[in-house]
Order: sequence, then C-alpha cells, then structure tokens
Amino acid sequence: MTSNKDMKYYTKEEGKDRIICLLCRHSCKLKEGQVGICGINKNVGGELETLVYGHPVAVHVDPVEKKPLNHVLPGSTALSFGTVGCNFKCPFCQNWDISQEKKVNESINVSPEEMVELAISHGAESIAYTYNEPTIFYPYAKDIGVIAKAKGLKNLFVSNGFESPEVIADMASWVDAANIDLKSWDDAYYRKVLKGGLDEVKDTLKRMIDAGIWVEITTLLIEGENDSDKDLEEMASYIANDLGKHVPWHLSAFHPDYKMMDHERTKIDTLMRAKKIGEKAGLYYIYLGNVPVHADTHCPQCGTLLIDRSGYDVTVNNLENGHCPKCHRAIEGVWS
Repeated sequence: MTSNKDMKYYTKEEGKDRIICLLCRHSCKLKEGQVGICGINKNVGGELETLVYGHPVAVHVDPVEKKPLNHVLPGSTALSFGTVGCNFKCPFCQNWDISQEKKVNESINVSPEEMVELAISHGAESIAYTYNEPTIFYPYAKDIGVIAKAKGLKNLFVSNGFESPEVIADMASWVDAANIDLKSWDDAYYRKVLKGGLDEVKDTLKRMIDAGIWVEITTLLIEGENDSDKDLEEMASYIANDLGKHVPWHLSAFHPDYKMMDHERTKIDTLMRAKKIGEKAGLYYIYLGNVPVHADTHCPQCGTLLIDRSGYDVTVNNLENGHCPKCHRAIEGVWS
C-alpha cells in the first residue's frame, strides 16, 4: 500500500525501467519485483510498495525514558511499535529477531487510525517508531503520525540516522523528537560491519536539528570496538561543537547478543570514562543506560537537581514550565 500524496517515496531512473527508493541513503535502484536492502520495500508495477504497511510485529507501551528520550515529556508513556526489516546489519542488534527478518506476517493488520486509537486508549502521550529501523516503514509511520499529531500526541523516531535528506525534510512537519544512534566514530567500521556510513549519520543529525526536531544521541559502547579515548573525545567534541552542548548523549552498556556473543558486557567503568570525556567536551546532559545508576538531569547553570530518575521511573520532576526552579534557566527539551 502506498500513501501520502505530498512526498513521493521513489523516483524513476532516467532511461531505465528501475525506480530509486528515496526512503534511506542506500538509494536502492529496483527493477520490477526487486526488493531493497531493507527487505521490505519493493518495486511493484513501477511504484514503491512498503510490504510491512499495516503489519507491525511488536507493539508495547513503554516509558518514554526507555527510548531513550530523557528530555521529552518525562514520566509519560509512549506506544511503541516496529515491523520486520532493517537497512543496517549490526552484529550486536538487540532486536535482530525482527530487524533481520524479511518475512511479513500479513495476518496482523493495524491501520494508522487503529494505532492512534490504541495509543490514546492506553493513556500514551506519544507514539514511538522503534524496535527496527522506522525509516524503512516511513510511509506507514507518517500516516500514523499525522493523525497522532492532530489528536495532540507527540511522534518519536528511534533511528540509526540513515534517513534520506528528502525524508528528513518531510519529517519536520510531523516528528517532534528523535533518538539517533551514533554507533562508532570509524567510517570503515560503519561501512564494513554495520553496512551504513558515518558521514551520512552526521549529516542526518545536523539536518534534523536544523529542521527543528528535538534530537538525543545514543552510543552503545562495546569494549574494544568503539570505546577508545581518541574516538570518544572526537565524538564528544563533534556533538558539543557541531550540534550543540545541549544535545543529550546517552552512553549505553552493551550486552552479548546476536552475532556478538563472544564480547563481554560493557563495564560501568567504561561508561564512566566516556561520561568524563563528554563532560570535558562541555556537554550538558550525559546519561548512562542499561546499568543500575541514576540518570538524573541537573541544571547546567546552577547545578540544581531537575529530574531524578531511577531506572525508567521519574521519582522527582522539579522543572517549572521547562525552566530551572532556582535560576530560571530554560532547559532544552520537549516538556509539553
């Protein structure tokens, strides 16, 4: 099923009988009947068909902090869903059983209207497009998101950052916030192992922020793969200087999964070392994930505790209309 008259998700290749998918930066060129790298976008009769449209495989109500988005409606819940398929091949994927799956379960049917009703009936204040890469089911996501926005819900993208510039420009009209993975500072690793690209992800981050989408960044730290001081220093400096010191950086602990069962779980010392590097670069908001520590938010100006989080629970929220109650500094985020 195709949708959305305002953005066309493919273009015809000149002089050839192929179409070029515009959803992500792989720009797959598809002959009739051919499927893209993601496994779920297909050339059917000279048009792009998203095979998972209306067919989610995972739907849950999660704390928004689990996305992780710490500066978006703290303490609220997000109706979160994903489909099968992905445009990356990360060997450490924690949702590999759906992301690396290509078979679509067509017996599950959830229309955009039904998805929004589901969110409202469960008291969720937002819808999160997550679990696998939402860019590849963007036509479905947007149809849901436009209805959700009209009903007062926020839209959250949890993504690997490989969106096409066309999609990012289109997202600006309906996506409120995104958590983007910055998986490594090594372009060769991105290309060879993950099947993505560092420069493209950096470009996405810049474009999203420029488009007015609230952005938080997650780096899953894997010891011996992406945790060298040099890489972390350059990454932190890039976030602080190119994107903004206010952009939250989530440092997440790896646990053995999928094709990386031979690697050890990330030690808390490694996360603390990365956090110190981020602080030295001047980042205001750094959070540790997948470990039993508080992910508290403090005012960058006066140090006042603003939000106390224990796990995914917000135990204290001292924000006053998005401002520090003590020095009245505006705290960056989506608070209402």
